[in-house]
Amino acid sequence: METSILVQNLKCGGCAHTISTKLSGIKNVFNLQVNVDESKVSFNYLEGEDVVNVKEKLKELGYPSVDDTNSFSSKAKSFISCATGKLTQ
Repeated sequence: METSILVQNLKCGGCAHTISTKLSGIKNVFNLQVNVDESKVSFNYLEGEDVVNVKEKLKELGYPSVDDTNSFSSKAKSFISCATGKLTQ
């Protein structure tokens, strides 16, 4: 199955790199694509629980879905994730 999640705080290639790197380790998630312009993370998955796992990981990284609260903590985490992604590209 395929789905897309609209996320908050996705600003640049550094963010996209961090998201791609961290989500690629989630079991049953593949064909991952991050679209910075649309703030969208698209992927294929096998079970409904896989989508929940992706949303949780995104929130942990500071990129909550648009239906989640975008707290100061999330914004700070995304800033750090972005910087880390830029350094490791």
